[in-house]
Amino acid sequence: MASTGALFTGLSGLSTHARRLEVIGNNIANVSTTAYKSNRMLFASGINRNFSLGTAPSGASGGTNPGQVGLGVTIAGTQRDFSNGAISPTGISRDMAIEGGGFFVVDRAGQQLYTRAGAFQFNAQNELVTISGDRLMGFGVDEDFNITEGQIEPLTVPLGTMTLAEATENVSFTGNLDADGDIGTQGSNLQFAELTSGGPGVFATGATLLTAIDGGGFAAGDVITVSGATRGGKLQPDATFELTTGTETIDDFLAFLQEALGVVPNGGASPGDPGGGIEPGSFSITNGVIDFVGNFGEQNDLDLSAGNISVEDTTGTAKAHPFDITKTQTADGESVRTSYIVYDSLGTAMSVDITFVLAFKDNSGTYWRPFLHSADDTDLALHLESGDRSIVGGYDDSIPMVQFDNFGQLVGPETVSVQLDRMDTGASDPLTFNLDFSGQAGMITAYSDAGGSSTIASVFQDGSPLGTLTNFAVGADGIVTGGFTNGLTRVIGQVALAGFTNPEGLVDVGDNLFNVGPNSGSPVISQPLEFSNGRIIGGALELSNVDLSKEFIEMILTSTGYSASSRVISTADQLLQQLLLLAQ
Repeated sequence: MASTGALFTGLSGLSTHARRLEVIGNNIANVSTTAYKSNRMLFASGINRNFSLGTAPSGASGGTNPGQVGLGVTIAGTQRDFSNGAISPTGISRDMAIEGGGFFVVDRAGQQLYTRAGAFQFNAQNELVTISGDRLMGFGVDEDFNITEGQIEPLTVPLGTMTLAEATENVSFTGNLDADGDIGTQGSNLQFAELTSGGPGVFATGATLLTAIDGGGFAAGDVITVSGATRGGKLQPDATFELTTGTETIDDFLAFLQEALGVVPNGGASPGDPGGGIEPGSFSITNGVIDFVGNFGEQNDLDLSAGNISVEDTTGTAKAHPFDITKTQTADGESVRTSYIVYDSLGTAMSVDITFVLAFKDNSGTYWRPFLHSADDTDLALHLESGDRSIVGGYDDSIPMVQFDNFGQLVGPETVSVQLDRMDTGASDPLTFNLDFSGQAGMITAYSDAGGSSTIASVFQDGSPLGTLTNFAVGADGIVTGGFTNGLTRVIGQVALAGFTNPEGLVDVGDNLFNVGPNSGSPVISQPLEFSNGRIIGGALELSNVDLSKEFIEMILTSTGYSASSRVISTADQLLQQLLLLAQ
C-alpha cells in the first residue's frame, strides 16, 4: 500500500511542473511584448503524514523529532516581476516609456485600466489611444495653456487643426545714435497761399468754413483726397477728408492734414530751441496765409504740393481747389528711421516706423525723441501714442525723451510703451507693446560717429502670425509640448500616471492591461515624478523584462523535475508489479 501513496506523490510532481512549464513558456512567448512583466511560479510542499510528533527531552531520554512523510507538492502561487525593462528609442513622438514606477491610465468604455505599454497612436479625434483603442488619459490645459490638475481626460493632440497667434508685447532694438549730429530746431514749413472769405482783403481764419473760401468752390458732400505726400522721403498712405455737413472749417482740414501726414501735434519742439518761428508740429493762419509746420528731424521732413490734393463732388467729378502750397522751410536735426513688424492678437502683421531725432545736448549727455508711425493704425492718425510722459529741461512732453550719458550709455527710459489702435478688426484693441532699448537682445548707444551717421535696427519681437500645430514632444514630467508652424511652442496637456501600493496585486486582463485587484490598493493618479511615479521618456518604448537565459535554466530544471516525478511513478508501478507476483 505504501507504493500507492508514491504514485499520487509523483502525480503531484508531474502536475505542478507541467503548470510551471506553462508559466515559463508564456514568459518566453512574450519576450518581445512591449513592457511585458515576467512571471514565476513558486511551489510548496503538500500535506504530511505523521508517524510521530516527537517527544521532549527527559531524564531517561534525549527526546525524538517528529516522524513525517510528505505526500507531494502543490502550487504556492505566482509572482510578477515589475522591475523595469530596457528602454528602446523609437524616434516616434507618440511612443512613451516609463522609467521607474507607475502605469499609464487608459479608458475602455468608461472603465479605467492601467498599462506600462506606451505604443500609442491617434484616432479620428486626434486622441492618443492604445493599439486596441483604449484612450490615454491625462491632464488638459485651460485657455492660457496652463495645466488643469485634478480631473483627468482623454489626451488630445490636435495636429493640423489647432492654430495659434501671439500678439507682440516686446520689441528690442540695437544700434548707435550719432552724438555729433545737429540738434533738431525746426520742422518743414508748408505755406498755403493767401485765402480770403467774402471778397478781396477779407482774410480767412482758422474758423472760416471751407465752403466760404473765395474761389474754393467747396460744397457739402465734397471729398478732399491727399495722395502722394512723403515724410522723410517715405510715401504716406492716401487719406480722405469729407465735408459731410458743410460746416467743416480750415482748422478742421489742417488737423486732418496733421493726422494724414503723421505730424505729432505740438510734439516736436526741442528743449534747447531758443524760440522764434512757429513751433514744430503746429499750424497757424495769419492774413489768410497758412503755415503748416511738421516735426523736426530730417526723417520727418514733409513734401506736399497742390498736385497731391484733389477734390471730387458727390458725383465723383473732379473739382478745383484753392490751395497753392510752397515749401519755405526744411526740417533739420540728426535723425534715423527703421521699420519693424508687430502682430496683433489675431496674428495680423503690421508695420511700424520708429524715428529717433537728436533733440537736445547738455553737460549730462544727449537727448533723443522717438517718433512712432504706422499706416496699419485703424484711426486716421499715422502717429502712435505712447502713454508715457517725461519732463526734460522744463519741457513737458507726451512723447518720452530718451537720454544718454556722457559715455554714450542709455540713462533712460529703457522701455517705452506704445499703443496701436485695432478698433473694429476683431483683435484686442489697442495693441500695447514695449520698445526695449537696453535688453539682452540688443542695446542702443549714443557715441560720436565721425563721418558716419546714426543706425538702428530691430533685433527681436515676440509676436507671431497665425501658426498650425504640426509636431509635439513629451517631457520627463509628462508635459506634452506642441510646436506650431510660426515657431511658437505651447503646453497642450500632460500624461497622468497611476501608482499602487502593491503593483503585484494587479489583475492581468490581457492586451498589456491591468485592473485593480483586491490586494493592489487603490490607484493614486498624479503627475510623473510625483509620489512613487517615475519619469516619462518620449520617443521610446519599454521592452519586456524577460531574461531568456534564466527562463531556459528554469525550463531545464522543470523538465528534470517532471522526469524525476515520472520516475517515481514508474518505480512505484514496478513495486506494485512485484506485489502482484507474490500473490500468484
